[in-house]
Amino acid sequence: MIGLAEGPCGTGEKGIRWMRLSHARRAVSARFDDPNLVSCAGLVPVLELAARCGLAELITARLSVSGKGSAHPAAKIIALVAGMVAGADSISDMDLLRHGGMRRLITGVRAPSTLGTFLRLFRFGHVRQLDAVAAGLLARLATTTPVLAGAGQVAFVDLDDTVRQTFGYAKQGVGRGYTGVAGLNALLATVCTPRSAPVIAGTRLRKGATNSVRGAAKLLADTLATARRAGASGLVLVRADSAFYGYDIVAACRRAGARFSITARQTPAVSRAIAAIDETAWTPIRYRHALYDTDEQRWVSDAEVAEFSFTAFTGRRQAEQITARLIVRRVRRLNPARRGPGAAQLAGQLSGQVLGPHRRRRRDPRLPARRGSAAGRMREAAGPVADVPLSGSGPRAHVDDAQRPAAAAVDGP
Repeated sequence: MIGLAEGPCGTGEKGIRWMRLSHARRAVSARFDDPNLVSCAGLVPVLELAARCGLAELITARLSVSGKGSAHPAAKIIALVAGMVAGADSISDMDLLRHGGMRRLITGVRAPSTLGTFLRLFRFGHVRQLDAVAAGLLARLATTTPVLAGAGQVAFVDLDDTVRQTFGYAKQGVGRGYTGVAGLNALLATVCTPRSAPVIAGTRLRKGATNSVRGAAKLLADTLATARRAGASGLVLVRADSAFYGYDIVAACRRAGARFSITARQTPAVSRAIAAIDETAWTPIRYRHALYDTDEQRWVSDAEVAEFSFTAFTGRRQAEQITARLIVRRVRRLNPARRGPGAAQLAGQLSGQVLGPHRRRRRDPRLPARRGSAAGRMREAAGPVADVPLSGSGPRAHVDDAQRPAAAAVDGP
C-alpha cells in the first residue's frame, strides 16, 4: 500500500509534499520476472564483440585453475565481465544476470555463489594469467575496432595510482596511504592516441599503504609490450608524475624504445640546476589568456618556461646515469603574502620534465598548455597536490599537470 502525506515532514522544511512506501518495509518486495524483458540489453553488443575477438578461446588457452568449482572457467569469467559491465560491484550483484529473459539472451550464466567459489581458487599466478588474457584481448580489439586509432604514429602511455576506499574490518590489505583514506591502492596504466580515448592496458591491486612506485616498472614494461602488440609501432611516450621519478621507470621506457615525460622530484641537484638558469633563458608561455604587448612585440603571460640539458641519477654508476632535457615552468604568485620576504615575483615550478634521450625538440614551448594526462584524470577524486617548497624560506612550487606546457610532453626523434 502506498500512502500520500501532505504538509510538514519533521525535517524543518515547509511546503514539502512527498510519497513513501508503507512503514512495513519488510513486507514489500520487488521482483523482475517477465520472461520477455531484460534490463541490460546493452550487454548484447558487448558480448558479441567479445565473442568476435575470441575472449573465450583466450581464457581457455591461458587460464589454468584446478580444484573444486574450477569447471568451465571461460563461461564463468565471461559472466563476471558481463556483470561488471552491467554495474555489479559485488558477488551478490551478479544475480542481475539471472532475471527476466537474461537466461534466454546469455548462455552459461552461473549463480553468484558458484562464481564466488570459483574466485576463491585464484592465486597471484592466476591474476597474471588473466593479465595475459586482457593483453591479448586488447590486441585483438585494436585490429577489429578503432579503439586505438592512429597508434601506428603516436601513442601515449600514462602511469598513475589511486586509493579506493573500502569498508569493513576484515578486508585484506586495507591501509592508509598518501590520501589518509583506508582502502586499497590500484596502480593503473592507460594507452591512448591523439584520436582515441584512454584504454586501461594494465592494473595492479595493492595494499593501501604501499608506495606508489612499487611494482610500477614491471607493470610499465608489460603495458609497453601490450601497446606494441596493439599496433603502437610509432612513437610511444610514457607520462607520469614525480611519484614515479626513478631509474627503474626510465630504464623500462628505454628498454622498450619509448620516450618519457616524468615530473622531476625536488632533489638538491634539480634545485641547483633550476637556480643556475639565466634570466634570459626564460620564455613566456602563450596561454589562452596571455596578452600580446605591441610595444615590446612579445607575449605577456603569468608563466615562463626554460629548458636545458640535465644528467639524472648521478648517484648511480656511470652507465645508468641519464642525460636528457629538463623543462622547468615558473608561475607568478598572485598572493604577495605567500611569496615571503625577498622572494622573486615568479617562482620556479617543480614540473621540470626529464625527457629522453636529449635531442632536438619538436614542439615550441610557447604553445598552449595541454590538458592533464589520462591517468591523472582518473585520480582527480584524490584532491589537489600539495605545494612543495623550493627552499627553506623561499617561494613555493606547485605540481599541476593541467598547466604543464605542451613541449614538456614531446621530445624529438
